[in-house]
Parts: sequence; C-alpha cells; structure tokens
Amino acid sequence: MNCRIIALALIVLSSAACVTQKKYDTLLAEKVRLDADKMELEEELESKKSDIISLETRLMEEKEALEKSKEAYQISQNSLDSLQKQYNTLNDYYTDLMGSSGKLNKDLAQKQKLLLQMETDLEVSKQRNDELAADLAEREAKVEELERVLAEKDAAVAALKQKVSEALLNFKENDLTIEVKNGKVYVSLAEQLLFNSGSIVVDPKGENALKKLAQVLKDNNDVNIVVEGHTDNVPIGGSNKYLRDNWDLSVLRATSIVRILTNNGANPERVTAAGKGEFSPKAENDTSAGRQKNRRTEIILTPKLDELFQILETN
Repeated sequence: MNCRIIALALIVLSSAACVTQKKYDTLLAEKVRLDADKMELEEELESKKSDIISLETRLMEEKEALEKSKEAYQISQNSLDSLQKQYNTLNDYYTDLMGSSGKLNKDLAQKQKLLLQMETDLEVSKQRNDELAADLAEREAKVEELERVLAEKDAAVAALKQKVSEALLNFKENDLTIEVKNGKVYVSLAEQLLFNSGSIVVDPKGENALKKLAQVLKDNNDVNIVVEGHTDNVPIGGSNKYLRDNWDLSVLRATSIVRILTNNGANPERVTAAGKGEFSPKAENDTSAGRQKNRRTEIILTPKLDELFQILETN
C-alpha cells in the first residue's frame, strides 16, 4: 500500500497541470480510499500498543497469582506436617494398645477408627498438596517464560538502539535523537536535517542519514517500522491543490522517507508511512524554538512480539 501511495503522489505532482476532470476525480477517490487505509493502519498501531500494555498487566496478574499459590502451598504444607505429627502420635498409641490387656479393646477400637479417619484425611491432604505443588510449578514456569521473553524483547530493543546510535554517530545531536520508550526505539529527525521549509524532497544530508539507518534495518529484517511526519501549526504557503495543509505535508514527507529506506534495504512489508500534521507536538507552537522542535520526522522501530503473544495465547 505504501508503494501505491508513493506512486499516486508522483502521478499527482507530475501531472497536476494536465489531468482531465475524470482522471482527477479518479485520483481523488483513490486518495480518499488510501486515507481510509492509513486511518485503519493507525488504529491497528494503537491496538498493538494496547496489546503491549495488556501483556504487561497480564504479567503482573500472573505474578500476584503466583504469590497467592505459594501462600496456599505453604499453608497446605503446614497442615500436612501437623496431620503427619498427629498420625505418628496416634500410630504410636495404637501400637502401645496392641500390647495391652483385653480390657483396653474398646478403647483400642475407638482409636483404630480415629486412626483410619486420620489416615484418610492425611491422604486427602497429600493429594491436595500435590495438586497445589503442581499448580505452583506451572505458574512459576509461566512467569519465568514471560519474564524470559520480555527480557529478550528488552535486550533486542537495547541492541537495536545501540546499532542505530552507532550508525548515526556522526550526526549532530540537535539534528536527531534516539531513545527507547514503551519497548520501542524512537529515532527523531529534525526538519533541518531532512527538508527545506514546505518541501517534501529529502535533503542530501538527510538522505545520507536515512541510508545509514536503512542498512541497520536491512540487517534486522523482522523489525516493524512506522515513519511519522510531524509539523508545527503554521499553515503551509502556496496554492498547490494537492498539498492543502500540514497534514498532507506530513504524510508526503513520511512517504518520501519510506521510499529512501525501502530502496536501501528496509523490508517494505514491515514499513508504515503516517502523518500527524501539527496534532502531536513535542513543544508549544508559540515560540520559534518550540515550532522547530515540532517540525520533525519520527521513525519508530518495534521488534517482533510474536513469541510473547504466542505464550499468552497458549496459556
């Protein structure tokens, strides 16, 4: 779908002066449909974010359940120990009675009955204790597996951040930043590194940075990539009817970056282009410095979580 958006953008920008009304209407309809596709992808992205939060909540719940199982197991073990002690006492008493005179037979019979009941209770307690032990072991294994996969995910994110940082080491700090948030690597590239004001054509310096990033993504082919364009709240100039507002500008900038990434090794099947216009600012737009921070492109890198989802589905 990203390629179709790119192709449409090229057709629109190169043929704007000579298309027929019918062709224009067709292109416009296609754009509307693509916009709908974009919204659907954004919703899917939000759903995945929600899934990660749910997974972390699920892990906490499993840990709490594990602690409760441990407590129940300890209580059961204490009860078993107490019953075993009582049983040993009664068994010793029964043995003594067996060697006593016949006048104790009645008392002996009562003690035998009590002893049999105690043996039954002891067996039930042992069975219950075994069940609790098995449940405890299963929960411990589940928590250990979840912790292992989450640790591997965190390690993969840290390794990916390190590779991206090394690839982009020579670029100025005010041109780009790299950070980890919510289990994802965020590469934020300032407008001055990538574009001239109001342009959707990537500057050669910015293209060089994107090519270096693409080589990292080429070697990490299972990473999901979202390219988000962002602007300030200053309306764009000019009268281009195909670039009506900052939202259009942010989307077309994102697709320009996607084109460079995929042309240099990034897996097109894992790339999503998105534009948020002025509606997700990092700073206030009432100062020049704030507006400069808001004019950026964020490349969000997410390692695969398939194994984590598979563990939760099987449990």
